[in-house]
Amino acid sequence: MRVGREGGREEGKVAATLFDPVKRRALSLSYVQTPLLPPTLFCKRNMMSEGTADSSKPESVSMDVEPAVLVEIPDALSERDKVKFTVHTKTKVPTFKKSEFSVIRQHEDFIWLHDTLVESEEYAGIIIPPVPPKPDFDAAREKMQKLGEGEGSMSKDEFHKMKQELEAEYLAIFKKTVSIHEVFLQRVTEHPVLGKDLNFHVFLEYDQDLSVRRKNTKEMFGGFFKSMMKSADEVLISGAKDVDEFFEHEKMFLVEYGNKIKDSTTKVEKMTRSLKNVSDDYIHLSACLDDLVIQEKSPLNPYYIKISELFEKLRKVEGRVASDEDLKLTELLKYYLRDIQAAKDLLYRRARALVDYENANKALDKARMKSKDVKLAETQQQLSCQKFEKLSASAKQELTAFKDRRVAAFRKNLVEMTELELKHAKNKAQMLQCCLDALNN
Repeated sequence: MRVGREGGREEGKVAATLFDPVKRRALSLSYVQTPLLPPTLFCKRNMMSEGTADSSKPESVSMDVEPAVLVEIPDALSERDKVKFTVHTKTKVPTFKKSEFSVIRQHEDFIWLHDTLVESEEYAGIIIPPVPPKPDFDAAREKMQKLGEGEGSMSKDEFHKMKQELEAEYLAIFKKTVSIHEVFLQRVTEHPVLGKDLNFHVFLEYDQDLSVRRKNTKEMFGGFFKSMMKSADEVLISGAKDVDEFFEHEKMFLVEYGNKIKDSTTKVEKMTRSLKNVSDDYIHLSACLDDLVIQEKSPLNPYYIKISELFEKLRKVEGRVASDEDLKLTELLKYYLRDIQAAKDLLYRRARALVDYENANKALDKARMKSKDVKLAETQQQLSCQKFEKLSASAKQELTAFKDRRVAAFRKNLVEMTELELKHAKNKAQMLQCCLDALNN
């Protein structure tokens, strides 16, 4: 069975509809084996509603002038064990073979690209955009499975409404997954240095499977050991006061700011869950009133019907409020938790370069005292000095840009979220007033 769904690019406006063959805009869920469990989800960006912005992104890309390279993910296909993203590129850069092309990429390909950027010494002074989180639909699928098992304990109408809610939740998660992968590519594209990376160009242009394999046990253990050593280094380095006041201030700020963002994320997630629970409670209230009308013949039945209709309308509004806050605020906070960590990694690489420079100075002093290998020590000291100074200059620019980007993103998302909440509040007030008028009449 194939169910069509039309979704707006604005968060909170994902609604289940029949497939419209005229407008040719739909988000479709394919059902195989279990009707409640969609193993395949197809999302097509150009099928979404026109005239609205795609606000499911933590940051939007707004440019007055058409960029030299424009990267988007217009299509994506979700299967049980993987998501296939269609990465579409338009470019005026002559190094590409074509001006417009598309490739299919999986999540592992994005991880490979991120790792190549992080591991390159050339980009040590750059905040590498955070890697997109792994697509995770297990929670939504588990809820759908439980709903299917509990079908016999609820009315047909209540079951249908709960099913719609879970389908909308599944689709929202999928849209967020697509958007966060697109944001990663756009961040890399917009960067004046990372955008010219050879591996990035291969990722965008090579039309065959990249054949990126998963790390084996030995590599995973090596990566874990390396991360442990890095964490130990960070603890030792963080205790030392930086000679540069700018970087000392940034280090203290990122630690405190990261803690506040983490705390805010936890609170916002609780608030979003509460709103979602209110939406689910309206379903049960509406279903109970409908059952009451069917089971008892009472002069109050017309009133029960009107109130049941009100709860059904409020259920949809509360669901949209929860979705808006999740996409506009929760996802923004989660994204900047990862971006803050990327900025901390930059400070760590600079601190590591400073330690290497100081060690090179000590080695040069020893060589001069012993009058042995002085030339080699001087060369090493000069290279360490050049690396540290270059990294520091680049890091200062990156951290300044990070501040501007962060402030602009939060201002934009908070304004948009406030506008959406005002709209939903007016809508609810109008619904309540209409219901009261109907009851009075």
